[in-house]
Amino acid sequence: MMQEEILLQHLEELAGKLEICVRDENISMDETSVTGGLCRVEGQYILILNSKANVQDKIQVMIKALQNFDLNEIYIKPAVRQLLENQQ
Repeated sequence: MMQEEILLQHLEELAGKLEICVRDENISMDETSVTGGLCRVEGQYILILNSKANVQDKIQVMIKALQNFDLNEIYIKPAVRQLLENQQ
């Protein structure tokens, strides 16, 4: 398994290829643990990651968001593609 920081970097590059803006935001909500998610603002996809979340949580948020897109025509490293296809 690829190191988590490297995996996160590959997922961010993939998001860039899909023209998804990835933002690390300081999300603070009382009594709530929010790791982030995908939204669309004026036609632009934005993937917000909680800057306080750990790397593993950020990876999970990114995988969940990227699974919404057609990735067939984009080159993705085999280990990353496998992760995207096998995560529920």
